[in-house]
Amino acid sequence: MKRDIESREDVAKLVEAFYTKVRQHQDIGPFFNETIIDWPAHLQKLTDFWETNLFFVNAYKGNPLKAHIDVDQEFNHSIEQAHFGNWLELWFSTIDNMYEGENAHLAKERARNMSHIMYIRIFQARQNKNIALN
Repeated sequence: MKRDIESREDVAKLVEAFYTKVRQHQDIGPFFNETIIDWPAHLQKLTDFWETNLFFVNAYKGNPLKAHIDVDQEFNHSIEQAHFGNWLELWFSTIDNMYEGENAHLAKERARNMSHIMYIRIFQARQNKNIALN
C-alpha cells in the first residue's frame, strides 16, 4: 500500500519525478526545456508552489499565470488545451505511481482546476492583445 503525500520531502520527490517525465514528453517538453535555464532552482520553486497548495504554508513567491502567459507569447501563442491535458495525464500518473490518499487526491484536483483556469486566462490574454492591436 502506498502512503499519502505528507511532507515537503514527499512533494519534492513528486515534483522531480513529474518534471523528469515532462522534460521527455514529445509535445510539452519543448515548452519547458527551451524556457527553463536553471532546473534545480525551478524544481525548488515548484516544490514551494505545491507545498503551499497542499499544506497551506507560505513557501511560494511568484505569479504562475504571468509565467504561463509569457511562455505562450514566446511560443507564438501555440499552447493549446491539449498541452494542459498532457500535463495533467503526467501529473496524475506520477501521483498514482507514488502516492495515494487525501493529499494525493487534493494534488490532482488542484492541478485539474489550475489547468482549466490557466488555459482560460491564456486565451483571454490572447484576446486582449488582439483587441489592443486593433
